Amino acid sequence: MLFRQLEYLVALSRERHFARAAQACHVSQPALSEAIRKLEDELDVPLVRRGRKYEGLTPEGERIVLRAQRILADRDALRAEVGALRSGLSGRLRIGAVPTASGAVAQLTGPFCAEHPLVTVEVAADLQSEDILRQLRDFELDAGITYLHRDLPESFLAVPLYRERYVLLTDAADSLAPGDSATWAEAARLSLCLLTGAMQGRRVLDEVFAEVGVRPAPRVETDSVAALFAHVRAGRWASVVPHTWLHVFGVPHGMRAVPMTEPDRTVPVGLVVAAREPGSVMARALVEVARRTDVAAVVDGLPEG
Repeated sequence: MLFRQLEYLVALSRERHFARAAQACHVSQPALSEAIRKLEDELDVPLVRRGRKYEGLTPEGERIVLRAQRILADRDALRAEVGALRSGLSGRLRIGAVPTASGAVAQLTGPFCAEHPLVTVEVAADLQSEDILRQLRDFELDAGITYLHRDLPESFLAVPLYRERYVLLTDAADSLAPGDSATWAEAARLSLCLLTGAMQGRRVLDEVFAEVGVRPAPRVETDSVAALFAHVRAGRWASVVPHTWLHVFGVPHGMRAVPMTEPDRTVPVGLVVAAREPGSVMARALVEVARRTDVAAVVDGLPEG
């Protein structure tokens, strides 16, 4: 059994298409198919349900993929450990973040890259919480920055970073905009642009609105925090955004940002990695940086508008 065969099987499970899996592995489709057939012969069990096109993995194939993912992850971890001992940590760190937290990612990647100059960082900043946990389980990410739920499975290790707070973002000339703070009930009466309902960040907002007995009716919904700022800048909309994003954009000229009150709601956000041994050397290094970095001290204060 070769690592290459396991890589091909994992790629086929991920891509769900022989041609795309072959392209991802930089081999021809016949070479990928033949390698998987040889793996089936060696294990003496069918792994792929074959028809006129790819129809999925067999139950045995699904179980073998889980084993293959761990074997390949352990191989990569071993290589990284040896490389780190020889010349320092090198390779690629893969981080996934929910959109509302992506503005705080640089607070970790900055010191991490300073400590590990041979490492490159890849950030996927538009993932949902569920996607981050799944990709951590499937060895597709080394770490995630997401909301910390009380029911986070024991298979994950969490490092709290800060508590997300919310501000009302409005056009400075909007006569309907509240004063130095805004209640959630007041915000619900404005023409709102909010995140889509499928996103955890929006579900958090809806829970707070429901708590005070109101239900906002946003005219515009998006999966991008940057798009929320763009719509408010257009002058017709208001939005409720995480305070951390003000440390990315500041309070743009012609706009106002005031804290949300009644209730004063915060939600914990943190770094999450898979709690497995030996685990990703990249993840361990990032956890060490996160434990020494006071992200909250940087993002808690509101910049001047």
